[in-house]
Amino acid sequence: MDVLDRILGHDAWTTRQLLEIAAELSDEQLDQEFDIGHRTIRKTFDHIVWNIECWSDLMKARTVRARPDSKPTLASLVQRHEAASAEFLAFAREITDQNRLDERFLDSLDKPPREKSFGGAIVHLATHGMHHRAQLLFMLRRLGVAGLPEGDTLSWEDQRRQNETL
Repeated sequence: MDVLDRILGHDAWTTRQLLEIAAELSDEQLDQEFDIGHRTIRKTFDHIVWNIECWSDLMKARTVRARPDSKPTLASLVQRHEAASAEFLAFAREITDQNRLDERFLDSLDKPPREKSFGGAIVHLATHGMHHRAQLLFMLRRLGVAGLPEGDTLSWEDQRRQNETL
C-alpha cells in the first residue's frame, strides 16, 4: 500500500468514524449552532461529502451535481460519503498510476474558470476533510460526546491490520 492509498484510506475511515458517532445524535444536536466553521454538525458533514463529490465531478469534466438536500439525513450522508470516497480513491489511483498528476483540468466553478492540476486537487481533497473533522470533534465535545477518536493515521493502520487478520 502506497502513501496515496494510506492518506485517502485514512481520510475516508476517519470521516466514517465520526459519521457513525453522529448517527447517535438527535436532530436537535445535529443542527445545534456553534461559532465555528459551517456552524452545525450536519452542515459540516454535508460540506465534507459534497466537496468530494464536487471535485470528482470537476476533475472528470462532468457537470457538477447539485447538493441533494438542504437537510440531509445522516444515513444519506453515510451513503453519499461511501460512494464519493470510493469513486475519488479510484480516480486518484488512476491519475497517479498514469503519471498524470501534473495534467490540468478546468475548474468551471471559479469565476472566471481556471485550470488546476490533478495532483493539487487530489492533495487538497486529501487534506480538506481533516480541518473540518477537527471542527466536528470540537462540536461533539461541546455536546458532551465521550470516547471520541483521535483520528490519527497510525490508529487507522492498526485497525486495518486487525481487520485483515480476521
